[in-house]
Amino acid sequence: MGEGSFSSSQLNDTKERRNRMITKALRGRDFITLRDFSKHEMVTILETALALKQDYAIRRPHKILDGQTLFMIFFNASTRTRNSFEAGIFQLGGHGHFLEPSATRIPALEGEEVAYKTERIADVARVLASMGDCISIRILGDVVGWEYDKGLKIIQEFARWADIPVINMEDNIYHPCQGTADVLTMWELFGRDLRDLKIGVAWTYSDSTKKPIAPHHDVMYASSFFGPNIVYAKPPELRIDPDVEAAIKANVEANGGTYTTSDNFEDAFADADIVYAKNHVCLDLLPPFQQQPQPDEM
Repeated sequence: MGEGSFSSSQLNDTKERRNRMITKALRGRDFITLRDFSKHEMVTILETALALKQDYAIRRPHKILDGQTLFMIFFNASTRTRNSFEAGIFQLGGHGHFLEPSATRIPALEGEEVAYKTERIADVARVLASMGDCISIRILGDVVGWEYDKGLKIIQEFARWADIPVINMEDNIYHPCQGTADVLTMWELFGRDLRDLKIGVAWTYSDSTKKPIAPHHDVMYASSFFGPNIVYAKPPELRIDPDVEAAIKANVEANGGTYTTSDNFEDAFADADIVYAKNHVCLDLLPPFQQQPQPDEM
C-alpha cells in the first residue's frame, strides 16, 4: 500500500465517522427549505429514510421517538401529507397532535393581530415548544391571500421563536418533505446516481388557475443534488420562481447534470425516464410578481 493510500476498512471507518458527524449536525435542525442542506446532509437524510422504510416493510419496530410529541398545524386541507406525518410519528413511537386552526386562535405575524381572533406567533411557538418536541406547519394559497412568500415568513417566524425543530409541510414556495420523498422513490427505482436520468417536469392544465408551485420547485431542487438532466416543460408565458430556478441550475450543474426549459412538450419528454406532471399557478398573478396596472391601463 503506497503512501497516501488507504485500505477499504480505513475508508469505511472514515465514511462512518463522517456520517455520524453529519447525523449529529442534523439533530435539532429546522426543515423549512432544502436549500439549507448540503449534499452530504441530503444523502444522510435519504439513507436514514430508506433504512426506516425497509425496517417498516419487515415489521421491525423502531421506537426512536418514543414519548415525543409532534404538533401538526394544517391551515390547508391535506390527504397525503397529514396522514403520512400522523402515521409516521406513530410508527416511530411518538404522538402526532393535530391542531385545527378554526378551533384555536390563529397565529399571526406581528402587526397583523386581530383582537380575540389571533395570537402572536412568538407566543404560540413558545407555548408549543414548552409542551412538545417538534412543530410542523402547512400554510399557503387562499389562507395567506396568495401572497407568495407570506406562508414561508410565518413558518420562519415559528422557527425563530420555538426552541424545538420546525418542519415545513408546504408553503407557496417550498415543499421539502415531498421533494425528499420523490427523490427517495427515484433512488429505489434507479439507484443513487441519477446522472444518466432525464427528468421531465411539466406544467399541466387545470380548471383552477391557482395551484401551488412548491412541488415543482422541490422535486427539481431535491433531485439536483444527484445530477440528472432536468427539463422543465411549460407554456411560454409561465415560469417558476427565478431565484429558485437559478439555485436548481447551479446545484444540478455542480453535480454533473443539466437544467433546461422547453415549450415543446413532446421534445421535453422524449426519452425521459421520469415525468412529473402537475398544474401550478402563474407567478405573475401573485404579489410580489403581479404587475401593477399602469395609468393608461386603468
